[in-house]
Amino acid sequence: MILERKAYGALRKWKNECQGKRALLIEGARRTGKSTVAEEFGKNEYKSYLLIDFSLASETVKNYFNDYMNDLDTFFMLLSASYKVRLFPRESLIIFDEVQRFPKARECIKRLVSDGRYDYLETGSLISLRENVKDIVIPSEERNLKMFPLDFEEFCMSLDEGLLIEYIRKCYAEKKPLEEGLHKKAMMLFKQYMLVGGMPQSVVAFKEHSKDFSFVDKEKRDILGLYREDIMKMDSPDKAKVLAIYDQIPGLLSKHEKRVVYKDIQEGSTASSYEDTFFWLEDSMMCNPCFNCNDPNVGLSINEDRTYVKCYMGDTGLLVSHAFDENTLEKDGLYGQILNDKLSINEGMLYENAIAQMLVALGHKLYFYRNYDPVKHRNDMEIDFLLSGTANLHQKIFPIEVKSTSSYSLSSLLAFQKKYKNRIGECYVIHPKNYREKDGITYLPAYMTFCLAYP
Repeated sequence: MILERKAYGALRKWKNECQGKRALLIEGARRTGKSTVAEEFGKNEYKSYLLIDFSLASETVKNYFNDYMNDLDTFFMLLSASYKVRLFPRESLIIFDEVQRFPKARECIKRLVSDGRYDYLETGSLISLRENVKDIVIPSEERNLKMFPLDFEEFCMSLDEGLLIEYIRKCYAEKKPLEEGLHKKAMMLFKQYMLVGGMPQSVVAFKEHSKDFSFVDKEKRDILGLYREDIMKMDSPDKAKVLAIYDQIPGLLSKHEKRVVYKDIQEGSTASSYEDTFFWLEDSMMCNPCFNCNDPNVGLSINEDRTYVKCYMGDTGLLVSHAFDENTLEKDGLYGQILNDKLSINEGMLYENAIAQMLVALGHKLYFYRNYDPVKHRNDMEIDFLLSGTANLHQKIFPIEVKSTSSYSLSSLLAFQKKYKNRIGECYVIHPKNYREKDGITYLPAYMTFCLAYP
């Protein structure tokens, strides 16, 4: 089953704009659908395409890149004969799949693009891409496209709910609530998205097996196993730290503040000793770190404080299977409890992780805000997420509080609103209830988060 992906549109834009003058590297975590979308693009948009999977390519094929870069006529003749694909100048695409397995091919992009005969797509897992570039020159003729798990819109499209997505966008633009029956339907889809996630294999299993979560869970556990294996293969002194954070993500997110307390991971640890760990996790796209912004203003990154960090899973469906073992999910019927709003614990972390995932898919870098009161010896204000954008032609910040239940307090948001009123464009509460506006706060149903591309 082929799923409709937004990345396909980005590939069309690249082809039309670059006209063979730039290769494109599709990068992302494993199993997000990079190879599938590249091959579909080759099938549909070119007269022919040739795919070299470097996880399977023979040494003979690899040697072509070493031996024939100065004789491209022979190079292309050998590739064409080896893969039994006829190549047509300016009408064929060559795909370097799993290019991190053979960095030399990536280095050859400069020469191949300069030749101008064909277009070039590369796909690679970021887990290995960053580590396998020590001995090559990164080509300046290469553009990058990050590919994430399916976002909420793509998930709904896979379930043939495109009309509902259009209606949600219309209601957001007109600042009005959905009809109540459709609101309930959209919230059910959001909860399904939380549980299934956006990994293509999980979504396909959900659809092909009549929404049976047991089949979905098996796919997710396979992916989690692959991720853990990839961490174990790291050639880095930070391997143990990365594994410690990865294994503890569910526990960290289940806490009230959700942030990493380094001494709880290992006695005597500090933020500085884990700095490279979070760079790696962010680069791998397995996780979405969220850093504290201690002076919230339009330049959020300028005031980034990496001493305080929250670490979300890159896919919320994977978080569900990471947090609960297979027997617990089945025995306690946790999928059903979450769908019916009867889970008394941990649902908040799933909501917040899903919102983080949706914001990252929109292109937002994640920041939160905390204010420590030295008199009270505790945090007296914490905002889940901060966005930066334009309001009334001025750059502003947009605080977001995420609430997983219908009853909640807004003490932190109200205090933040009062303290930084001249910097704020709009305040958002993301919750399970319908759209409304009151006292300068916009209340968004969780499924409407995908509309916050440009607040």
